[in-house]
Amino acid sequence: MSAHKEGDPTTIGRLYGRSQGKPLRKAQQELVDRLLPQIAVPDDGEITARRLFGEDCPLHFEIGFGAGEHLAYRADLLPNHGFIGAEPFLNGVAGALGHVRDMGLANVRLQHGDALEVLERIPDGSLSFVYLLHPDPWPKARHAKRRMMNDGPVRMIADKLRPGGEFRFGTDHDIYLRHALMVMQRFTGEFEWLAEDRASWENRPGGWCETRYEHKARTVFGHEVWYFRYRRR
Repeated sequence: MSAHKEGDPTTIGRLYGRSQGKPLRKAQQELVDRLLPQIAVPDDGEITARRLFGEDCPLHFEIGFGAGEHLAYRADLLPNHGFIGAEPFLNGVAGALGHVRDMGLANVRLQHGDALEVLERIPDGSLSFVYLLHPDPWPKARHAKRRMMNDGPVRMIADKLRPGGEFRFGTDHDIYLRHALMVMQRFTGEFEWLAEDRASWENRPGGWCETRYEHKARTVFGHEVWYFRYRRR
């Protein structure tokens, strides 16, 4: 991975985020100890659909999947597609493992750790979808370089998507929204914004489920939520 230059948003550095919250319950720890090793992304080498799932299939990647609700929903909706999710927060990984077990999802592979490290090992033009939903906004200006929506990561996402592939981004944070739109303006040669009118980004598109985080943001905190779809040119 490229070295991170302090203050330079065009480079790709480490993915910032907390690694664990409350201690895991016994059942959660058992999932991490027993199920995660069975479906974990390999520690090294190229990452392809054939390597992960034994066949060539459309490949999806979710950056920071939270508790795994959206990842599990999409994997259940598209059982013939392969799904990779990366999340640095161990409690979120445990939640996703619960969904995988309860829903019998054989088409999911998980990474407890840095999404960029995994994304870097996927061959260019391999992904059909990339999802970045409600990333940490890092709202202070001095932390803007830590946001996933910066030139370096977006450049990598563009490289990994196949032509016609889709990048989905969602947020309920107005500062992050403005920053993300500014960044995406620099990638109009790589991405076509799939928007016809305000309803295109103010209403959740089909096949995009509401997670608990989004529901809380909307109903408890009264936040607006914005949804963006970009097609790789």
